[in-house]
Amino acid sequence: MITSLAASKAYAATGATPLSLGKSVGEPKKMDFGDMLKSAMTDTVQASRQAEHKIAQQAAGKAELIDVVTAISSAEASLETVISIRDQVISAYQEIMRMSI
Repeated sequence: MITSLAASKAYAATGATPLSLGKSVGEPKKMDFGDMLKSAMTDTVQASRQAEHKIAQQAAGKAELIDVVTAISSAEASLETVISIRDQVISAYQEIMRMSI
């Protein structure tokens, strides 16, 4: 099971930042949750494709096994991060739905 700390470390490894510079110098533009989630999904798909590519290269004898294992581990970590985020969003939604008006 992935922890919040592991998820935040995996997200930090993507290089994304919550605040990115806007068009004007010094004008910060906040990254919203949808953009952050889209970035995490894109990174996960890219890591999975890279792992598949490394597996194909290794099967053809053109890649080292350690590179394949590293690519698979990276893809797995990205997927676990996205799943953890999904689970937290669903949990928050269910909690909101239980609130009385």
